[in-house]
Amino acid sequence: MKRTSSILLVVIVAFYALPTLAEDVAKTETPTTLMEAITMGKPMTSFRLRYENVDQDGKAEQANAWTMRSLIGWQTKPLNNFSIAAQLINVAQFNHDFYDGTNTTFGGATPTDKKNFPLVVDPDYTGVNQFFIEWAGIPETKVRVGRQSVKLDNVRFVGNVEFRQIMQVFDGIAIENKSVANVEIYAAHFEGLRRITSEYLSDGNVDIAHASWKYSPTESLTGYSYFQAMPLNGFTYPTTGAAFTNNSSRTLGLRADGSHKVDANWKVLYTAEYAKQDDYRGGDSRIDAHYWRLGAGAGFGNWSARLDREVLSSNNNLYGFQTPLATGHLFQGLGDLFLTTPKDGIEDTFITLNGKVYDVQLSAEYHWLNSDKDFTAAGSAANSSQYGKELDLVAGYNYNKNWSGKLEYFSFKEDELYGSLGAASRKRDTDKLLATVMYMF
Repeated sequence: MKRTSSILLVVIVAFYALPTLAEDVAKTETPTTLMEAITMGKPMTSFRLRYENVDQDGKAEQANAWTMRSLIGWQTKPLNNFSIAAQLINVAQFNHDFYDGTNTTFGGATPTDKKNFPLVVDPDYTGVNQFFIEWAGIPETKVRVGRQSVKLDNVRFVGNVEFRQIMQVFDGIAIENKSVANVEIYAAHFEGLRRITSEYLSDGNVDIAHASWKYSPTESLTGYSYFQAMPLNGFTYPTTGAAFTNNSSRTLGLRADGSHKVDANWKVLYTAEYAKQDDYRGGDSRIDAHYWRLGAGAGFGNWSARLDREVLSSNNNLYGFQTPLATGHLFQGLGDLFLTTPKDGIEDTFITLNGKVYDVQLSAEYHWLNSDKDFTAAGSAANSSQYGKELDLVAGYNYNKNWSGKLEYFSFKEDELYGSLGAASRKRDTDKLLATVMYMF
C-alpha cells in the first residue's frame, strides 16, 4: 500500500506540473511537436472523498464507509490527427466498517466479520481506468481505440456507473460521426469491460449502433441497438426454472426526449421510449421482454417538476427485462435496490422535483415500485405486485469550477415480502446517507 501511494504521489506531482509547463509553450492552436501536444493537452484528474452510511433491515450493524477515489490522467492535444489519453484509478478504503462485496464477486463466501454489515460496493483498487488512442483524420469523425468510458443518452442502457468509486469502462473500438447537421452516429465493438466490483469480463462481445437526431437544440429522436453476446459472463439473472447458461441478448429501441420552450420562463418536458429485448446468438429462449417509459412535466426558471412511468416487463414471471451495461443507480430509485430486474419485472411510477436555491442544486424523487406480473408474497397465499416505495433527496453545490460537494439521502420502505423471509431477492427497508467532496482539475 505504501509503494502504491508513493507512485501515485509522484504521478500527482507530475500532472500538477503539466499546466505550468504549458504556459511556456507558444500559444498556437495546433501543436507541431510531441512536447507541445502533451503540454497543450487537458487533464483527466479528480479526487473524490465520500462517506456512506447504510442502515438496512436484517443487518445487525450499520455500514460506515470512508473511501477516496483518485483519477489521475491526461489527454494530449491532437498531433497529426492523433491524441492519446491515459488515466489511472486508485480507490482507497480508510476504514473497514462495511462489506465491499469483493469475496462474493470473485466466487468466495462472505467473510465472517462482514456478515452483519450492509454492502457498500467500493473495494480497494488500483489500475488503469482509461487508456485510448483517438484519431480524427476524417472530418467530423472520431475513432477511439482502447479502454474508455461510455455514456449514451440518459445511461439507461449503456453507462459508466460514475456514482460508484470504481467506474465501469469498456475495452474496444468506438466511432463517432457528426458529418450530417444535427445528427450524431455512434458505433462500437467492445471485447471486454471492467465492472464497479473491479471484476474484469474478458469476453464482453458488445456491439452498439446508435443514431440521434436533434430536431431542436433541446429535443432529440434516438434509435439504438445493443447486441450482447455474453454467455455466463458475470451476470446472473433471476429466473423461473433452470439457471441461464447463456445471457446473450439483443435490444432494439427508439427514444424521443427533450424540453420545448413555451416562453421566456416556461418549458415543457417530455420523454417517450420503447425497446424490445430478445435472445441473441444462443441466448436463453426465456429472454423475451419489453421496456417503455412515458413522462412529462414543466419547467419554470430554475425549477421543474415531472411525472414518469417506466416499465421493465416480465416474460410471464420467467425473466425480467435486463440492462446489465447501464448506470443502474439512476433508475428505480437511487438506493440501488433494483440493479437487477426481478423475474416478475418492474413498474416504476415516480415524481421528480428539481430546483436551485442560492446556488445549491436540489432534487427530490418519490417512487412507487411494483412488479409487472404479480408474485406470491412471502407468508401469504395471496398474490401481490407491491415491492415498496422510495424517497430520494439530493443537494449539490459547486463552490467553483474545481470544488464541489453533495449530500444525498435515499430511503426505501418494503411493502409485500418478495421471496422468502431470508431470501437474497427480498427488498428490505434500507436508508442511505452519503456526503461527497470532489476536486477536479
